[in-house]
Amino acid sequence: MPRFSLNDWLTNFIPHPGAPEWKERVRRAGGALLGIAFTGIATHLLFGRAGDIPMLVAPMGASAVLLFGASESPLAQPWSIVGGNLVSALVGVACAQWIADPVLSAAVAVALAISAMFLCRCVHPPSGAVALTAVLGGPAVHALGFRFVVTPILFQSFALLSAALVFHALTGHRYPRAVWRAAAPASTTGAAVPAALAGVSTDPQRLSFDELTCEEFMTSADHAVPLTMGRHAAWETLRRHGVHALPVVDDANRLVGTVTHHELANGRPAGFVRRLWSALWRKTVQVEETVEAVMASGVQAVHRATPLAHLAAIFADHSCYEVPVFDDARRLLGVVRHSDMIRWLHQHAGAAYAYSERPVADAS
Repeated sequence: MPRFSLNDWLTNFIPHPGAPEWKERVRRAGGALLGIAFTGIATHLLFGRAGDIPMLVAPMGASAVLLFGASESPLAQPWSIVGGNLVSALVGVACAQWIADPVLSAAVAVALAISAMFLCRCVHPPSGAVALTAVLGGPAVHALGFRFVVTPILFQSFALLSAALVFHALTGHRYPRAVWRAAAPASTTGAAVPAALAGVSTDPQRLSFDELTCEEFMTSADHAVPLTMGRHAAWETLRRHGVHALPVVDDANRLVGTVTHHELANGRPAGFVRRLWSALWRKTVQVEETVEAVMASGVQAVHRATPLAHLAAIFADHSCYEVPVFDDARRLLGVVRHSDMIRWLHQHAGAAYAYSERPVADAS
């Protein structure tokens, strides 16, 4: 057995160190309180007189944890809760009616519910409890039959989701999130080497920063990361590419910020004892363990038509190593690196000097 295999294995049991600050914890708990209260009251007002509709089903509590406590998760998005609860309720009711043994019916219902959620791309863990409730909910639930799918499951899912949408909007929290989208390729036009360094701009009369645009000079930004990437994954991306900062893009590949070594350094993995101590006792201040929580939004970026000369001041004043380049829709196209500009000067300054010293032909 390798020397440190036991230590590495034990590290997997350490609680996740990410935790919101107290203000954010209160916000999320308050949202769950309002969401469950709204769902229960709405169900009672609309269906309470019938007497056979549960005012609240237990899986809604688990859904509230995701919608308000972990809203950035792909398991907490609108289609996940609505689609997951819908297909799981259908599977659960069908199994309850067609399989007499309750244990076998419950097992088959959960297994088929998971398969259906994967098929419909709406995985929502509380939906497994929905399938179980349809099977083991007792005579009242069984009497509803397939009505259980619409009332209470579908109705309460929409009610809880509506409460989450309104609550997050009023408290300034971004929800929903298109977390299933990865960052689009940075640029199909940017090559691995800037065009100016590849010999395109060898004409001495084109060796002017005012005439050379950032689009001609940029390289691809294949190290761009999405808003929802975890800090540890972003740290590994930073190390893998050997860069000082990562451009951050949203689901439409629009540039929204940058994240540097400094912001990501605190998220590096540590040893078992140190990580356990940090997870249990250290007060964390990040709201979410994602790039969005730690990125710098005041990014220095330029339009693709910007003359290269304008970057000199940015590199000098802001001590940055690269400047992102965007198009008219603020979509990330590539980056201009400080090192590439220096290399360009080194390669072409001699040519420009030779051209300026060339004797002028006598016209007489």
